[in-house]
Amino acid sequence: MEGSRGRTLVLATKNRGKIREFSRALAGLGLHFLSLHDFPALGPIEENGSTFLENACKKAVVAARYSNLPALADDSGLEVDYLGGAPGVLSARFSGSEGDDAANNRKLLRLLA
Repeated sequence: MEGSRGRTLVLATKNRGKIREFSRALAGLGLHFLSLHDFPALGPIEENGSTFLENACKKAVVAARYSNLPALADDSGLEVDYLGGAPGVLSARFSGSEGDDAANNRKLLRLLA
């Protein structure tokens, strides 16, 4: 989209670290960035894909359709060979839906012991 702010790209995330990383990586392209913080009525996008690619595509498509702007998304996590690829797409929720990084790390270390 062209306008007074130039070309706009929606970063389909609320993760401030990812927003910062995307903004730095794409800094020289003359883009104006929005994120899901700019669309509070959209609500959370359920990441229910079986792969990182499926989740990233879903987030980008939902954000693009909602905003009527091009969107870019990323999904990532930790895959541990010893655990058969776990936690994989469940990395953020590895220790439960209310888990945090510390709880996820404790569970991972417990399983590797």
